[in-house]
Amino acid sequence: MANKTWFNTFKHSIDQESIPKKFPYPFDYEPDALGRLAALELQAHLMEQTEWDHNFGLIEGKEGEIIGKMFGVLVVKTKENEIGYLASYSGKLAGGYHQNKFVPPVFDGLEDGSFLNVGMLDLTRINLEIKELEDQNQETNNIRIYELKQTRKQHSKELQEKIFEQYQFLNEAGEVKSLQKIFEEVLGSKPPSGAGECAAPRLLQYAFQQKMQPLTIAEFWWGLSPKSDFWKHKHFYPACREKCGPILMHMLSLPNLPPHNSHAQH
Repeated sequence: MANKTWFNTFKHSIDQESIPKKFPYPFDYEPDALGRLAALELQAHLMEQTEWDHNFGLIEGKEGEIIGKMFGVLVVKTKENEIGYLASYSGKLAGGYHQNKFVPPVFDGLEDGSFLNVGMLDLTRINLEIKELEDQNQETNNIRIYELKQTRKQHSKELQEKIFEQYQFLNEAGEVKSLQKIFEEVLGSKPPSGAGECAAPRLLQYAFQQKMQPLTIAEFWWGLSPKSDFWKHKHFYPACREKCGPILMHMLSLPNLPPHNSHAQH
């Protein structure tokens, strides 16, 4: 059985007739009763838990930047025919990618000694050298500054491409594709920043890794959204087209990308 902190059994009894026959189209749906029940149980956890601290903007006067967050629940059936749900969030929560009750990220670039940490240190070193040379305000430094900026540009590009290659997504048939390949095949372009870090792909990735059958899904916004009025506390939203569209096409074997007006970005 999967890690019990990631597979959640329902606290409420489940009506067998509420188990959907078909997984919803993730870009245009209203969460069904089972998805809503899983979401309500996760929301109760968010209000009660004391393991981590994150400022969602729901407590007046709380210090720190307000960061509302998209959460997702995926109702699944295990190999042992047990019904429960997985939970996830988009990006980082309380500054990290790993929290109890939530499935792990597809790729964690924050691990100690990771190529990403090493690469970021190199970029910091280059930036410091550029700043030092610019502060000297000497014309003889211009060639060196130009060379360093070109090096920084190339280094950033290679680092980003290496990050994209670390995101390897499964589908139900066990086929694996990298984030880079998925976007090239569907859109003929590189993935946007943050692609692969949304809740839905994380949930499906873990379910497929554990040979669980996805039954239904629900994603909701938790907290305030200082950057956009679009996101409302506790409201449900379908998956985003820009970052999740091509990924979910692969993971769910969908034939077409949803139209542009299907949903705003996460």
